[in-house]
Amino acid sequence: MGAAPTARYDGLADWYEEYNAPAAEANRAAIVELLGVGEGPCLDLGCGGGLYFDAIRETGRSVVGLDYSADQLRIARARTDGLLLRADAAALPFADGAFPTVAALWISSDVDDFAAVLKEAARVLEPGGLLVYYGVHPCFNGPHVQAGEGESRIVHPVYREAGRHRDAPWWGQNIRRRVGMSHLPLADFLNAFLDAGLVIGRVGEPQNHPVPWILSVRAHRPAEGGRAAPPPAAPAAARQVLR
Repeated sequence: MGAAPTARYDGLADWYEEYNAPAAEANRAAIVELLGVGEGPCLDLGCGGGLYFDAIRETGRSVVGLDYSADQLRIARARTDGLLLRADAAALPFADGAFPTVAALWISSDVDDFAAVLKEAARVLEPGGLLVYYGVHPCFNGPHVQAGEGESRIVHPVYREAGRHRDAPWWGQNIRRRVGMSHLPLADFLNAFLDAGLVIGRVGEPQNHPVPWILSVRAHRPAEGGRAAPPPAAPAAARQVLR
């Protein structure tokens, strides 16, 4: 049995709520588009304070929130009367095939083993179910990246050092100074989806930044019989319905 995860955001939840709320609002439309129209429960994996609950509900789904930080879940409770659970994302307390949708939003840099988390997410997806990732771009947003002037980025030669990074001299005074950052190079990151048995349908670099620091992935669990059925509600259709 592996070591228990660390609730790194306990004691920081109120500060983080104020710090992160503007960014969550800026990401909302892109996440709604990424999810597309759907129904049934969506597992918000690493939900934090629930800043994306409304975006998930806007697509027609209900929300089940899960996080390891009790402090974050305290804030999330004000945003839902639905199910909230404190649990390890790499050992989910759900049966196989329990969810039609799983949302993994800004989680890759906080968990110790993103590949293990994706395997669990794939397990609890129903056949044909949809998984969306929206978060850190492994190439241009990570412990190896230093902010330059304007929109430029300086990439340091620790890009290939996978795992947990505690500090770096080029880090700014932000959340990473407080909780550290996990990192996977791009190849390992994408292979984690494939190793979990997921089929990647589309990869994006949202927000049109000159140097993209956000990556999105839309994937699904193959349908019964191993055939790769297309995920429901493609983003283009979602734009037509939701506007």
